[in-house]
Formats: sequence, structure tokens, C-alpha cells
Amino acid sequence: MRVILRLHVLDRVAIGLLATGLLCVATGLLPTGSAHDAMTRIAPLLGFLGTVIVLAELTSRAEVFDVLAARVARAGRGSYPLLFLLCVAFASVTTIALNLDTTAVLLTPVMLALASRVGIAPVPLAMTTVWLANTASLLLPVSNLTNLLAANRVALSPLGLAGRMWAPQLAAVVVTMACLWLFFWRRGRRGGPVVDESGLMTAVPVSGPGAARAADVRPDAADRYTPPARHHPADPVLFRACALACAGFLIAILVADVPLWMASATAALVAVAAFVVRDRSALRLSLIPWRLLVMVPGMFLVVETFDAHGLHHLLASAVGHDGGTLGMFRAAAVGGGLSNALNNLPVYLAGEAAVPVGNHDQLLALLIGTNAGPVITPWASLATLLWYERCLAYGVRVPVARLMGTGAVLATAAVVAAVGTLALTR
Repeated sequence: MRVILRLHVLDRVAIGLLATGLLCVATGLLPTGSAHDAMTRIAPLLGFLGTVIVLAELTSRAEVFDVLAARVARAGRGSYPLLFLLCVAFASVTTIALNLDTTAVLLTPVMLALASRVGIAPVPLAMTTVWLANTASLLLPVSNLTNLLAANRVALSPLGLAGRMWAPQLAAVVVTMACLWLFFWRRGRRGGPVVDESGLMTAVPVSGPGAARAADVRPDAADRYTPPARHHPADPVLFRACALACAGFLIAILVADVPLWMASATAALVAVAAFVVRDRSALRLSLIPWRLLVMVPGMFLVVETFDAHGLHHLLASAVGHDGGTLGMFRAAAVGGGLSNALNNLPVYLAGEAAVPVGNHDQLLALLIGTNAGPVITPWASLATLLWYERCLAYGVRVPVARLMGTGAVLATAAVVAAVGTLALTR
């Protein structure tokens, strides 16, 4: 019992979900045939998830993200609005190319460190990370686990999914940019606001380690910041090896159409091999995302159980059978609403079964709702949970009321814009 209590709350949730799912199978609530089908379906997803996180962790250790973050800040040339655009692009590309959980786990600390380096408030950068981790995850199968499921259902290759979703993705990112600037970035100038331990708004400190200098936050420099020095990785060989591994991963999935789990596993092996030669101390079992590998099967088993006992009929009634524009908005609303109440991964899984097989556009609208909609509650997506945990660890707190209030505006606007664009480009 003491061991369980010492675990992180998310670890306990993951173990509880898996235990509940296995209990459902053991008691017969979930037929073994259904459980076997579910596990067979998600096996490639788990292989991809496990290896891509290892790749991302080692890439971070090799300081690839730090070099990129410094280059982003230097490319802004001291212009606050230009830094905003570059940070949006950085977070969007990371999400699209390396998965939203990678953005939440690895880009959050990089963004917070970047805020300290250039002397601006950390909250705008933190919110850029979490919002774009969700709303920028529509384009490629690699961007989100739900995309992998949807691409298989509608028989779309990575380039095929991108061809269908590029316009909705662009609409969602543009809306996210508008909300970020309105709610956070325009208030982040002159070094404020920062959220302190009590949740109150304070100014960026102008003294102490890593703090902004007074000259960087003076009122007449509201639209300026001091670009950081060029970042040089401690081990250039590891940096190049991991950068090439990531580039090869992207080429494999976009050009060679290699299965995602195979591409991510190969890239991860390249990174691991580089660390075997250069820095074996970095290779630990903790690199493997055990929490995710335990939580995802548990979610699937629990949802399959509910689906076998009436959830399918309830969702089918809520989603409807209209494959037109109205049906698309209806499916997106159900997906987004339930994702914020529960969690987007099991909601998509259950909702997918409720959408008629031939209604591909309605299914993609459901995907938009479950990807771009879960930005209201902290538990709506695993990426948001992981982001919230990282922010707390760095002493950056966004009050839940503010997170939910601004998130509700973004969720509504982004989902409506993306589904509307999807409907117009049919």
C-alpha cells in the first residue's frame, strides 16, 4: 500500500484503469473476443507511442530542442510580435511532427526556460505549448493517437490525411493564435503577468538567476526583448545523430510511407545507439513511458466494456446518422463536449463506433472535436495533464478558472472554424 501511495497521481490513475479493464475481462463484463480485438488494434499504437517518446526524450537530452528554441528566439531579433509567431510555428511543427504528448512533455520546459532567457512572462509561452499541442494535432497520423485510429478507419495514408485535413488544421491554428494573443501574449509584455504560487498575478522578477534585466522590461521597450546567446550543445555528435534520426523519421512516414511504429522504432534505435557510444548514463528504464503504456490499454478495455453495455447506443443517438454539414457539427460537439468531461482518447474510440461506416466526413469532424476541443479541463487530454504537471514542477501556475474560461472560448471557436472549413472543402 505504501508503494502505491508514493506513486504519482497519474501513475495511480493508469494502474487503476488497467486493473479495472482486466477485472472487466476476468468477470466476463467484457467478452474475451472483444478484449482481444481491442488489444490487437492498439498494439501498433503502443509500439509507436513507446518508441517515439524514447526518441523525443533522447533528442531533448542531446539538446536539439534547446538549440531550436534559442534559434527561434534569435530569429525574432528582439521583436515580441515576431517571437509570438515563431513560438506558434515551433509548437505547431513539434506537435504535427512528433506527437502532442511530446510537445507537452518536452517543449514545455524548453518554452519556460526560453521565457526566462528573453525576460518575458512564462504563462504566454506555457499556454502556447498546451493549446497548440491539442489544436495543432489534426494534420498527420503521427500527431495524435486518435489520428492513427481515424486514418485506419477511412483508409487514408499520411499524405492522404494531410491532404484532407490541412485546411481545417490551418483554421484551428489561426483561431488558436488569435486567442493566445488576446488572452495571454498581449498581457505578457513588460515582463507580466506571471502566476505565483497562490495563483495571483505578479510581474516577472528583474533580479536573481535567470530573471529579466530591468532594461529588458522598461515600458518603452514593451515590444522588444533581448535575444539570447547562441546555444551550443555539449556533445555535437549526439546532437547531429538525434537530429538526423528525427529527420529520417519524418522522411520515412511522409515519403516512404513506412508504418509509424516501424519508423519510430528505427529512429529510436539510432538515437539509442548514439547514446550507447557517447553517454550510456542517459539510457535508463525511465525513458520508456510506462505510464502511457499502462494507461492506454486500460482506457481501451474500460471503454470497450461500457460500449458492450449500452454506451454505443447512447452515442449513436447523440451523433446521429446525418453525414452532411449538420451531422458533422453534431459529431464534433459530442466529441469535444465529452472529451472535456472524460478524456479525448476513450471518447474518440467510443464515438468512432457510433459514426456510420460510410460517413467519413462526419468521422473527421468527430476527430476535430476530440483533438481541438479538449482544452477546457485539465484532464481532457493526456497532453494537457502532462503539461499541467510540468508547469507545477517549474512553479508556473495557471488558475483553473482562467484555464477553463479561456479554453472554452478557444474550444468553441477552433472546433467551429475547423469543422466549417472541412465542410467547405468536401
